[in-house]
Amino acid sequence: VTFVGLCWLGTILVSPILAPWFQGKAKLNEVLGDYLQYFGVIYGLLLGLLAVATYQNHTDVEKAVASEASSLAALYRDISAYPEPDRGELKALIKEYTRSTIEDAWPLQRKGIDPWKVNRAAPLHARLALIEPKTEGQNSLHDAALRQFNDFFEARRLRLFYVTAGIPPIMWYTVAAGALINMLLIWMFDLQLRTHLLLGGAISFFTGTMICLIVLLDNPYRGAVGVSPYAFELIHGQMMSE
Repeated sequence: VTFVGLCWLGTILVSPILAPWFQGKAKLNEVLGDYLQYFGVIYGLLLGLLAVATYQNHTDVEKAVASEASSLAALYRDISAYPEPDRGELKALIKEYTRSTIEDAWPLQRKGIDPWKVNRAAPLHARLALIEPKTEGQNSLHDAALRQFNDFFEARRLRLFYVTAGIPPIMWYTVAAGALINMLLIWMFDLQLRTHLLLGGAISFFTGTMICLIVLLDNPYRGAVGVSPYAFELIHGQMMSE
C-alpha cells in the first residue's frame, strides 16, 4: 500500500512538474524504458540476492531451533538412566528450561530482544557437573550426557545469535535509494494518466512485495512467518505426558 500509494501520488503531483523539463524530447519513453530496464536488472539482482540470503538465514534459524530441541530431548533420554536423586532433579531442570524457553524467552525473541537473562541452562550445567559416577557404566553414560549437553548448548547459542542478526543498515539505505530512483524513473514517463497509474502501480506493487518479503525473513522470529517454538512444545508435551 505504501509503495503503490507513493507511486500514484507522485504520478499525479510530481509528474506534471517534471514534464516541462522534457517536453519536446524525442523518444523519451523509449530512452526511459531502456534505462529502467538496465536499472531494473541491477536493482532486481540486489533484491534477489537479499531475498536468497534472508531465506537461507531463516532456514538456518529453523535448523538451529530443531537441533537445540533434539539435543535437549536426547539429553533428557540419557538422564533417564541416572540413579535417583540425580535423575529427578535433572529432569525437573530440563522441563523448567523447556517451559521457560517457550513462555519466557520466545516472546522476547519475537520483539527482537536477546533473552540472555532468561538463562535456565546454567543451573542444568551446574547440576550435571556435581555428578560423580561410581561405576564404569555410569561414567560412560555421564560422558555421553555431557557431550549431548555441549551439542545442546552450541545450538542454543546459535539460536540466540540469530535474534539480533540481520541485514546491515547500509544495505537497507541502498535498497531505499534504489526504490526512490525506481519511483523517479516511473514518474518521468510521458503517458496517459490511467496507463501511468496502472503500469507504475504494478511495478511498485512488486517492488514493495519483494522488500516486504526481505523484511519479514530478515527477522526470523517475528511476524506470521516467524520461527515458532513448536519443536520445544513437542518435546515439552512428551516430557509432561511421561
